[in-house]
Amino acid sequence: MKKLTFFLSVTLLTLTACHEQVDTSARYVFTEHTIMSYLEKYSETYSSYIDILYRVNVSELSETTLGQLLSARGHYTVFAPTNQAIEQYLDTLVAQGTLPEPSWDAFPNEHKRDSILKVIAFNSIIDSGDSDEPFETYAFPTTQGGEIRIPNMNDRKLTVYRDNSQMDALRIFNKYNINERNRDILVLNGVIHQMEDVIAPRNITAAIYLQDIIDQQKEGYLVIARAIQAAGLRDTLDAIRDEVYELKYKKGDIPDKHGMTDMGTDVSDYYAPQHRNYGFTIFAETDDYWKSQGLEPTDPDLLQKLTQWLANPENHMYAVEDVFTTDENYNDPNNLLYQWVTYHILPQRMPSNKLVAHFNEIGYSPSNPGQLGVATYDIFTTMGKRRLLKIYESKESDGVYLNRFPNLDNKRTGTYHELSCDPDKVGCKVLRDDERAVLSDIINCNIYPLDAPLAYNDNVRTNLMRQRMRFEGQSLFPEATTNDIRLNGSGDSRRKYVYAPSDNVYRYYNDLWQTEDTYTCFIDYGGGNPSNMADEIKSAGRFDLTLKLPPVPKAGTYELRYAIVTTSYRGVCQIYLSTDLDRRTITGIPTDMRLSVKSLGVWEPDTEDQDYNAEVDKRLRSIGYMKGCQHTGCNGNIGLSMRVNNDSYYTCLRQIISRKFMSPDETYYLTFKNVLDAPKELYLDYFEIVAKEVYDNPETPEDIW
Repeated sequence: MKKLTFFLSVTLLTLTACHEQVDTSARYVFTEHTIMSYLEKYSETYSSYIDILYRVNVSELSETTLGQLLSARGHYTVFAPTNQAIEQYLDTLVAQGTLPEPSWDAFPNEHKRDSILKVIAFNSIIDSGDSDEPFETYAFPTTQGGEIRIPNMNDRKLTVYRDNSQMDALRIFNKYNINERNRDILVLNGVIHQMEDVIAPRNITAAIYLQDIIDQQKEGYLVIARAIQAAGLRDTLDAIRDEVYELKYKKGDIPDKHGMTDMGTDVSDYYAPQHRNYGFTIFAETDDYWKSQGLEPTDPDLLQKLTQWLANPENHMYAVEDVFTTDENYNDPNNLLYQWVTYHILPQRMPSNKLVAHFNEIGYSPSNPGQLGVATYDIFTTMGKRRLLKIYESKESDGVYLNRFPNLDNKRTGTYHELSCDPDKVGCKVLRDDERAVLSDIINCNIYPLDAPLAYNDNVRTNLMRQRMRFEGQSLFPEATTNDIRLNGSGDSRRKYVYAPSDNVYRYYNDLWQTEDTYTCFIDYGGGNPSNMADEIKSAGRFDLTLKLPPVPKAGTYELRYAIVTTSYRGVCQIYLSTDLDRRTITGIPTDMRLSVKSLGVWEPDTEDQDYNAEVDKRLRSIGYMKGCQHTGCNGNIGLSMRVNNDSYYTCLRQIISRKFMSPDETYYLTFKNVLDAPKELYLDYFEIVAKEVYDNPETPEDIW
């Protein structure tokens, strides 16, 4: 009778899972069972899995088995394979030549057998720790190929797929099926999902994956694979983890935790990243596209013909100002093919549900992720020669796009939704729902197919220059995304407050330099704070840190700004903008980040008189400030923007750092230095780089969004 009640409650849960509020009151919980006692009660289904759990230890340093762990208190999500699933997996190992017969006694040695046992066990368990709940199916990501936000015990994040033809069909890594009835089994210490397959993804690098395509002449991504190989990127795309950092962390040379309250910040403890993984994202035209252009993926002369196609001015694959070679020295950074293919790669691994970070924008609610708010984008720096790639999504775009420049309702009283998009500004759609998207077997990379050719041409650069370019602070650092520091969404402090070791200990971020007295933390607030994408960076102590700015798209005069949220914890800092790390150029008088907006003397809240509001904006700009952006909600309120917030604790502003000529061929460094004797706090959220034709346009003033 209890089992029947449970299945009825699961059916109710499934039917309500697509709504904003999930009714969990009818869920049946096996209060007399832990995960292990439940599995043992139904041992006729799970006996092989039970045996594995009692044979595999939690770690090499522990005598505790996984079976003992899952008998204790905790918050575990277990994807439990049936006896039949494990038998099928052994059959697969036989087919691969790993085993002569499907038996545990058939392994060539004990080490090989134990490694397979760990594959089955560690891939099947997520430990949410003390602060996070286990994952029922209603909490799975809704984006196709989206990642469950906490990794399994094998340190892999599971991607979730839904079969559009079968409402209840769910798959992990698009190949391992969750039983449609025996799922969401709630017990005292977690939740069980019965699996019809053993979760065992291939742990290969992007380099191996692409080489397999070339060796097998397998069409789909053969053109991009051959171009990447010719450009000499194999070793780069073969990197998985920084082993030097790994060893230092394990030896304790990098402190696991910093107590921070004496450094002038309101955060008590920061935690070190456990790993420093490498990651990549490849956006690729498929072989079908190249065939439509008359290029055969298996042609021995493909690279020469592809280079000729790229060099053809009618295909608009480069900008007039570009200087390049078109010979067969494809691994030369000056080669056109090298420049083209590296523009398709970001040096960070981006899951499909985080290509565009939705959280705090006006009109968006994380509890209803299918309902988008105002148009949202971020801009990233690609591999190779540093260039900009805009990733954008809106309610009207019907998906994620690269380098899309729509016409937005950006009036002061507008909605900031798309009104239309000119044909030459549509950009490339990221086909993340396409079966050709590779989001599972590659351990260090995701590959997304595109519906149109991608290029950093005159059109893209001009349109970037004609918009306000806003860069999320954490997205400036690829390591934050790859290592699940940015947008983790966890309630666990170890994942929420992650510090960056100072340079004398280890430079974790390639584009961040900080002194020994600087304590920098990457924070994922998950809402409740006035942060652009629910995350921010804080530095504390007698801070002195420098970051590398993204490049500008074209030469010209630009205004550089950054977002300030002032509180009494903040300090007074001097800002420098330089082209040489060793020679700082001061930008103006020190900035006091403790002041409220009202202390500026000219700040006034918006009124219904838009002309008067514009006049207030001009007065603020005259003293080097702007109101916060209208785009982003404040303090978890999706209807209250940073622009109108004048809370007694949080006050949102943008400071204008400089106006100067900037070149795309130059690298710029921004430095913040505490000028007070006492340790204080620096807040960094988002930055804006805005061309003169945008911020000083007499015909079309810059919008407030």
